[in-house]
Amino acid sequence: MTEILRYAAFTTDPALGNPAGVVLDAGGLDAAKMQQIAAEVGYSETAFAVPSGERRYAVRYFSPLAEVDFCGHATIATAVAIAEREGAGPLVFDTNVGPIEVGTERSDDTDGVLTASLRSVATRTRAASDGDLAEALAALGWQPTDLDPAYPAHVAFGGVEHLVLAAGSRERLADLDYDFEALKALMTDRGWTTVQLFWRENETRLHARNPFPIGGVVEDPATGAAAAALGGYLRDLGAVTEPTRLTISQGEDMGQQSELSVAIDPAEPTITVSGAGVAIPN
Repeated sequence: MTEILRYAAFTTDPALGNPAGVVLDAGGLDAAKMQQIAAEVGYSETAFAVPSGERRYAVRYFSPLAEVDFCGHATIATAVAIAEREGAGPLVFDTNVGPIEVGTERSDDTDGVLTASLRSVATRTRAASDGDLAEALAALGWQPTDLDPAYPAHVAFGGVEHLVLAAGSRERLADLDYDFEALKALMTDRGWTTVQLFWRENETRLHARNPFPIGGVVEDPATGAAAAALGGYLRDLGAVTEPTRLTISQGEDMGQQSELSVAIDPAEPTITVSGAGVAIPN
């Protein structure tokens, strides 16, 4: 019988963060079975790992509706699950977007709870078209005046693509009530995995929300891939000009507080996203 583990990522509290399913030895499962398990688990993502070498795994990710090429929070969850069994240290996950280096350690900052840090593939960003922006705002029920003009709308890549929109206020970000089917249709057509909505509180702290209708859920409470994309977006925009570590607070408006640490080096094409992970009791 396939053992399905459940972990919360980007938190030290199993009741918070973003839950992910984790299967650590998925060698006997085909894609159809993985999809079935992900649907039954019902979390935004379930990761399926197959050992392929010394501390190296082939990893695939499935939402309840479809395979996703890369998922950050399920990567953190899987790395923590492995570290609990094999000990902390470096790992490599071979994913659909390429190899992802992941470090794991027990941190004093999290009272000894395991943390994991993933190094993204090279990020990139491009300006969103006027038409795509108009359609997205209509689906969200937002007006152009709801956006922060300091941060133009872009499509950013950190393994998968995300539409990035900056809210002009914390109140605008908190009030999320969108047209699920309209946004799902737009995202499916454009190949966007989530919409990364954010508000920058100060130089080192941001708040984010991530509609995820193409995955079958209204919102993701913590999104590591989108955090990597956002880090690359801020770097490319010139909003971060020296090595910086940001904290992204996500999930707070849906009662699943998550904390994502994002390390940005303007000289590097990759972004490092870190967070704690903890098993969810049966």
